[in-house]
Amino acid sequence: MAAKRKYVFNNRTLSYEEAKDSRLSGFWRSAILFVASLGMSVLYFWIYNSVLGLETPKQILLQKANDRWCSKIELLNSRMDNYESTLEALALRDDDIYRSIFGMNEISQEVRNAGFGGVNRYQWLDNADHDGLMKSTVMRLDVLTKKAYVQSKSFDEVALLSRRAGDMASCIPAISPVSTDKTKYRLSSSFGYRTDPFTKKSKFHSGVDFAMKPGNPVYATGDGVVESVKFEFFGYGNSVVIDHGFGYKTRYAHLKSISVMEGMTLKRGECIGQTGNSGRSSGPHLHYEVIYKGRQINPYNYYDLTISPEEYQSMVRETEATSEKILHPSHKRQKK
Repeated sequence: MAAKRKYVFNNRTLSYEEAKDSRLSGFWRSAILFVASLGMSVLYFWIYNSVLGLETPKQILLQKANDRWCSKIELLNSRMDNYESTLEALALRDDDIYRSIFGMNEISQEVRNAGFGGVNRYQWLDNADHDGLMKSTVMRLDVLTKKAYVQSKSFDEVALLSRRAGDMASCIPAISPVSTDKTKYRLSSSFGYRTDPFTKKSKFHSGVDFAMKPGNPVYATGDGVVESVKFEFFGYGNSVVIDHGFGYKTRYAHLKSISVMEGMTLKRGECIGQTGNSGRSSGPHLHYEVIYKGRQINPYNYYDLTISPEEYQSMVRETEATSEKILHPSHKRQKK
């Protein structure tokens, strides 16, 4: 069908002539049609989404993909719940059993739960998801990875010490610091609260006192290294502290003389000095302490005074025959 033509009357020629549109009028007509079409499209999507509450096909596909990924992330978080419970059980067993057996200090919660400080390493996830699910999951995964690493290193330390389990038996302070001959000593003060002989007030006593004449030999109650030797006028007087490892230390105070020096490696049953009356003392005696992880505990739970004096002296003679007082290598370096 032929396109319709438009005619206009020409006053000069007094005749009808075919009308021709100018290029400018055609441009404006096209522009107006384009703007009108765009406005109608915007109005359509506004009515479709805002008024009717419907979603476009593309939005529906994106929402389904997002739902699938959210489900996978929630499943990952569920699995991490199980992993975290397992790690907490391992940490509890590690602190209360494994590390305790070998006299190792517990790993603090600050170390186990330490995050990642410094720069914001998760900044790239700030705009990744509007609800923060992905960012929180990545952060949680990093924390679990750090906890697993700390636990792994702890088990490595325990495994290393477990190879020295045989050494532990000889290091624990398990004998009396003096001969078990009851004719030579008397237990004058026990561990716990007592009436202080000087102030006459109730005061905690951190060890046991073996009342005996000056000059009786005092023996190391377990293998170890001499940590300190002190000669004081007050307090403990002349005293020796031995570090046995595995969290154990022992203190021998109010001595008359001392025959060891700091850094010396000792065997159980080696003589370290003689009983005396030095320092703040109301009479000649040996003050003996057992220290575990920095805290004084009752020495009565470690020694056995029912061993016969003959058996005790036999152990002392065997130790003297096989041991040598050696200066610990680390102490030698310190002395240089």
